[in-house]
Amino acid sequence: MSDLRQPSESQTAPVGHEPAVEGGDGDGQASPVGRLAATVERLRREVRAAQAEADGRALIELAKGILVERLGCGPAQASRQLAELTAQAGVTPLEFAVEVINQASRDRLSEVTSAFLAATAATDPPDGHSSAVRLRAAESGALAADDTQAVADSLLEHALTPLGAEAVAIWALGSDGSLALAGSAGFSSAEAGRWRHVPPGVTTVARRGLTERDGEWIRSLSETGLPSIGQHHHPDGGRIAVPAGTGGRIHGVLEIAWPAPLESPPPAIVRQIEALAELCAHTLETYTLRHPDGVTGPRVLPDVSELMDLADGLHDPALVLVPHLGPDGHLVDFRIHHVNSRFLDPAGRPRGAVNGALLLEAYPMAAGHSELFDRIERVYATGEPFRAHRMRLTALVDDVQLAAVADINVSRHGDSVLLIWRIEDETARLASLLQHAQRLGRIGGFEENLLTGEITWNGQLYHLYGRPVSDSPVPLEALPAHAHPDDAVAIGRFLRTVIHQRRPASTAFRLQRPDGVTRHIRVVAEPVLDSAGQLYLLRGAYQDISAHHWTEVALAATRDQLAHSEQQASERNRLTLQLQHAIMPPTQAPLEVPGLDVAVRYRPAETQHLVGGDWYDAVVLPSRLVLLCVGDVAGHGIEAATSMVVLRNALRGLAVTGAGPGQLLSWLNMVAHHLTGAVTATAVCGLYDPENNTLRWARAGHLPPVLVRGSEAAPLPLVTGLLLGAVPEATYEEHEVQLAVDDTLLMYTDGLIERRDRSVEESLAQFLTVARAVPPTLDQQLDRLLTHSRSDTDDDTCIVGIRVA
Repeated sequence: MSDLRQPSESQTAPVGHEPAVEGGDGDGQASPVGRLAATVERLRREVRAAQAEADGRALIELAKGILVERLGCGPAQASRQLAELTAQAGVTPLEFAVEVINQASRDRLSEVTSAFLAATAATDPPDGHSSAVRLRAAESGALAADDTQAVADSLLEHALTPLGAEAVAIWALGSDGSLALAGSAGFSSAEAGRWRHVPPGVTTVARRGLTERDGEWIRSLSETGLPSIGQHHHPDGGRIAVPAGTGGRIHGVLEIAWPAPLESPPPAIVRQIEALAELCAHTLETYTLRHPDGVTGPRVLPDVSELMDLADGLHDPALVLVPHLGPDGHLVDFRIHHVNSRFLDPAGRPRGAVNGALLLEAYPMAAGHSELFDRIERVYATGEPFRAHRMRLTALVDDVQLAAVADINVSRHGDSVLLIWRIEDETARLASLLQHAQRLGRIGGFEENLLTGEITWNGQLYHLYGRPVSDSPVPLEALPAHAHPDDAVAIGRFLRTVIHQRRPASTAFRLQRPDGVTRHIRVVAEPVLDSAGQLYLLRGAYQDISAHHWTEVALAATRDQLAHSEQQASERNRLTLQLQHAIMPPTQAPLEVPGLDVAVRYRPAETQHLVGGDWYDAVVLPSRLVLLCVGDVAGHGIEAATSMVVLRNALRGLAVTGAGPGQLLSWLNMVAHHLTGAVTATAVCGLYDPENNTLRWARAGHLPPVLVRGSEAAPLPLVTGLLLGAVPEATYEEHEVQLAVDDTLLMYTDGLIERRDRSVEESLAQFLTVARAVPPTLDQQLDRLLTHSRSDTDDDTCIVGIRVA
């Protein structure tokens, strides 16, 4: 029989001539340690060769058995026939045996053999055998192995190394959701020892492969950040983790490691990896390796009869489900093996109509929107229990869709599944909801039979009346005796409408309870007539509307107070506006100054409550100098307007002294700080000399004037100056500018340019663009500035302009 490997050095070297140890010198080879190392290496190669030979012998014997069955001959004749066919094909007996097995089995492994051949075509197998032989050898080794460690060694050596993989790990899934490293190859023993147990709930690559239906395919381990065995050896390598299961039940995970990043594999390679995982599942299904508790040996499954006894002892409806496999061995459905005595079918069918049926036949809608079947399938596969509150169950009976709401509990016990549901009583739930609604809405219901005199109250109505439930209910006609005397007329109208006119009616009244508490109540009632049209029943409800009543009273008082406040505010705003217009009309009669045009504009705020403290002044002083100023007092309303009047008049009076603009602002700062209740304001003050066309000016926290000369417009230099009223004493820097004929100078408040969505610099740039256009007259220019203003603060605005003629 042909061996799986080429003869090794140990098989061809003469006895007594051990091969040299790699990396050693002649002295090292002759030393006892060197000879011992060479012997160990030779024995290791011989063991691997013996394992390969055993795998090959098993495949050839399997092929002989296939020929015995197909040809109807004996073993000796089948052996001769295999030898003749091998000679005719011109291949080794092992390669021909694998071809016979592939042709006969037609299983998943034979389906992926062609893909395996294509993926490993460029690889020169070190043992000289074809890839098909290696794949069948891996299967043979996996099925013949008595533990998962041998399965891992066989898979890596025969099937995964040709694909470029460097290591493999086989994880066993515990009943508690933990993962145990059942076998590994390519990882160091120390690394395998560190990863022998993964507790439940710890997310690793293997765990992700368990939870994902199609497994976890990772290009590079470092990109995910997930921990895994061997993560520090090749952190950028690819990983594949696929569930290992048979018959719809997952027994563990097959994890494969690559040394380099892994690109998306073709579908054929994906099917090959899934076939290898299925091989692992056969071993994991039969044996459970060492668990954290130290138990070793075959898996012991509970008897289904024990689960049936458990279901019969439950107080909730329960079903015992067993898996139903298709011809290919895959899970297709669950059979209802047993239902307990408390089983309640959502469609109302008897237990015998459900017991023994397939789940999807009895409840075909379970695979629909409720996803119940998928949940049961997942529990059976992984062993993780599932619980859901108020899941909607749907059944299809006689082409009629019936639905119910139930609490669901699904758990796996051995190879069976226990499904428990508690169908919610809709009538009781609605009654509970109605009771809570009546309590929260403070509503009490009643029913009064006029023929028998029987009166029924619910508990909430006794509470509204302040009476114990042992007292007799109050008839509707006796209502006036329990109400405030002032409500007798309204109650009488209500009773006539309901009893005599036989129409529904409602009214509000004040209920006087025995405990002395008065509640505001609304009662509504309707008459019920018999077939002869006679009144025999009254039913209705009382509602405590005391909170609503007192809320309306409070709202009415608030509305009255608000109306009074609005009237006072309107009056204050009207007086403030009148005060401003009296002091600063929107336009002013032009000043008579030789060689100078002077114009002013004032635009009040559009909203009256925003009337503020903007002010301007333009006056010829006794010294023939022209005082020009604008200012803005912080705040709005009557206080800002009165402060504006104080500052404006103070500056006009101080200007008569002949002091310069810097000194005038210093004095005005004292006025603002000491004499006006510590208000703050900004201002710009200038003194124009018509003799030499010069302007001396200073600013107190205000925007500087703008000079328009020809087609250019620019602000004057920003001299220093603190806003008025901030400190007791302050000094202000002055600046002098020489004006020429046709120059225009503009002083303004921030209400002309300020915007909420832009900075002051952006708003000023837009204002300068508008100011560059110079109309024929100064009045037209000021009007144009107001028209093209883009301010959105709804603040009042002042502009003072001069033009040298």
